[in-house]
Amino acid sequence: MAHSHELETYPTLVSALETLTVEDLKTLHAIFYALKKPVHKADLIAMLASHYEGDGLVQIWQRLDDLQKAAVAEVVHSEGYYHNAARFVAKYGESPQWSGDTASARAYGYHRSFSPLCLFFFNNHMPADIKTRLWDIVPEPAKTVLVATEYPPESVPLTINLYDRETRASMSREIKAPATVLETQWHAQDDVVSMLRLVEAGRVAVSDKTRLPSAATVKDIAGILSAGDYYSATMTIDGIEYDDTDIGPIKGFAWPMILQVGGLAELSGKKLKLTPAGQKALTSNTADVLRSLWKKWLTNTLLDELRRIDTIKGQTGAGGRALTSPSRRRPVIAQAMGDCPVWQWVTIDDFVCYMVAQGYDFEVTRDTWSLYVTDSNYGSLGHSGYSWVIGNRYILCFLFEYAATLGLIDIAYISPRFASRDYGDIWGTDDFEFFSRYDGLLGFRVNTLGAYCLGLSPAYAEANLGSRPVLRVLASQEIVTTGARLPAGDSIFLDIYTQRMSDSAWKLGEDKLLAALAAGNEIAKLREFLSARCTEELPAPVLELLADVEKSGTQISDAGTARLFECSDTSIARHIASDKLTRRHCQLAGERHLVVADDQVAAFRKTLSRLGYVLPGASRT
Repeated sequence: MAHSHELETYPTLVSALETLTVEDLKTLHAIFYALKKPVHKADLIAMLASHYEGDGLVQIWQRLDDLQKAAVAEVVHSEGYYHNAARFVAKYGESPQWSGDTASARAYGYHRSFSPLCLFFFNNHMPADIKTRLWDIVPEPAKTVLVATEYPPESVPLTINLYDRETRASMSREIKAPATVLETQWHAQDDVVSMLRLVEAGRVAVSDKTRLPSAATVKDIAGILSAGDYYSATMTIDGIEYDDTDIGPIKGFAWPMILQVGGLAELSGKKLKLTPAGQKALTSNTADVLRSLWKKWLTNTLLDELRRIDTIKGQTGAGGRALTSPSRRRPVIAQAMGDCPVWQWVTIDDFVCYMVAQGYDFEVTRDTWSLYVTDSNYGSLGHSGYSWVIGNRYILCFLFEYAATLGLIDIAYISPRFASRDYGDIWGTDDFEFFSRYDGLLGFRVNTLGAYCLGLSPAYAEANLGSRPVLRVLASQEIVTTGARLPAGDSIFLDIYTQRMSDSAWKLGEDKLLAALAAGNEIAKLREFLSARCTEELPAPVLELLADVEKSGTQISDAGTARLFECSDTSIARHIASDKLTRRHCQLAGERHLVVADDQVAAFRKTLSRLGYVLPGASRT
């Protein structure tokens, strides 16, 4: 992305002209076809300034072509004085002409020439007095338009190189790589519940240092997502098979991070466990849960998405210290997303151009030279203005891995190996199949859920997926699906309490229910779950089974830890256990033993001494 500029302001035209060399001043004179050229700099400046007096400024303005007029208008009707070349090209598709007619310049004896546009800008800055005078002369520029369409990108043209072994000749063939179009809002609502259930089942392992999910966990997650991960299989195009499994996880990596950032899961040992907020989210409106997760992701400091761009090196040490806070980058992209028309497709190229043209600027690093590809010297991204690679890939990761995974945007994508090699002239990238796993994102559209999460809509009108009839519970204590698709999260939950018989049937049983109870699960949650997803009332035998198991779980409770003290004979034990001073702090256990709760040991020791007994030794911890 374009960097912000420290704007240098020339208060007057004369102050700007004074910064030019005599040669440049003479070149500007050539624009007016002046036959007599002053020799001294002060005289050159005075004569040039005279051309701006009266109607002269309007006449200079009228000599500009449409693109040059647009360049002037953009600055005149902006808050600053600087001509932002990158922003202008992003909006208009090309740069205005700055050089003049070379032939005319030679006729006047100069080696270079300026177009009339150079009479308005000096070092790309417009003098303040000229800007003020132009305010009533120059009409406002056209509004920046974000190109959108009803249809997603369908395919990408490719040229594949083949070798014919019979003729021993190389040849090329033009083919098209079809795009995958994925509507995400329904998948996200299923997936967030499935992920919460997976955490509840103790199946999400993360590093206790980095909090990143393990490879086994990522694979497990991909298996329960309603549409799998974005790249998880091989594909065949024009008879050629491509393996996309090596691209790496996207959704499978994102979900554990999202749940931690959102406060729905927290580290317990080396696995995640649900927080009270996570438990509540299981029975909450999924759209509200996703909106909360999105808002918290925008400000999180747990993960910088740039770290997911594996090819960009130097993100630790000095390079890491130069990185800006991602919590300042994400809201800029989110604001631009809010400008997208709902249910209209926008290509990634058009979206990035719009961001630049509209001034949605952010910096990923304060030192592009510290980031590199392959080699820190030759492959530095500070060379030749490659900083745009950093910003563009950051946008792709943010949209693909988080906005799409949370269901805000529907996406059209291809394998990244078929994406444009816009990085091909960067040193050290010759052997890259792709620059990042996110390169295949072609376009997106903000859907209904996205409009709700981005604040474009006050409510989410679609049906909540958290409670719908998809199960039947039989008097035989079997649970079967009704034909509707059962989300993976529901299957995970049932596996905790029941014995799986098949992909569509489960069996309730006392042993499995007691085991679930012993593991800290609540029978009340199972009852609520079944009632919400069943087409009929739960049968009486099932309700009785659940009630009996639930009752058995309440008959014995954990009263906490205690100390066991042994007396030398039974009479002393009975005396201490029955005395009015000590009996409040202990209980008789057997004939010669006393049990004292940990938090009562100090009081027990004190009252025991009043009876003439001493408990030797310090208290143990």
